[in-house]
Amino acid sequence: MSDKTFTELFGFNHPAARLSEAVVIIIDMQREYLDGSVPLPNLQAAVTGAAQLIARAHAHQTPVIHVVNKGPEGNLLFNDEGPFYTELSDIAAREDEPVVIKHLPNSFAGTNLQEIIAHTGRKQLIIAGCTTHVCVSATARAALDLGYQSTVIANATTSRDLFDHNGKRIHAETVKQVALAELRDAFAVVIESADDLLV
Repeated sequence: MSDKTFTELFGFNHPAARLSEAVVIIIDMQREYLDGSVPLPNLQAAVTGAAQLIARAHAHQTPVIHVVNKGPEGNLLFNDEGPFYTELSDIAAREDEPVVIKHLPNSFAGTNLQEIIAHTGRKQLIIAGCTTHVCVSATARAALDLGYQSTVIANATTSRDLFDHNGKRIHAETVKQVALAELRDAFAVVIESADDLLV
């Protein structure tokens, strides 16, 4: 049995993104996951990791794009008229940073994200946010199809407890680690924190 990833076996692997050549994408770090209907158990650690990433990006003039999830009209989750729609204060977009509104897990689907990235002239993405197994994963997978090289920051993303088809609980940390392993196998480079990024 090989411990190599599919990207290594196929020869498609690439190094982690460099801050000088990449765009940072922060996905769905909204109050819904803090004190709304879907609180995440390890959110604060992920927010700290994402804030560290954003600080490094600002220090090296790396573009930062924020993606926020907007639920269907009248829906309980991510209702833009409710108190839980806004980004968390520790990572909230500055006035000069674009905010992309999405309605699907994949941040590229039905949005202008690709257009904004294209204006930067960069082809490497550094991805963080919520949740690892849904929107972060969907975005990184779509990015590969669109010709981008993605790096996911492990300590700047998190998941929630899930239940399998037999009703057995799968704890959030397990969900996160499996999602990261899947991404690392075929879709993205995974590194632990923003400290591991080169300039």
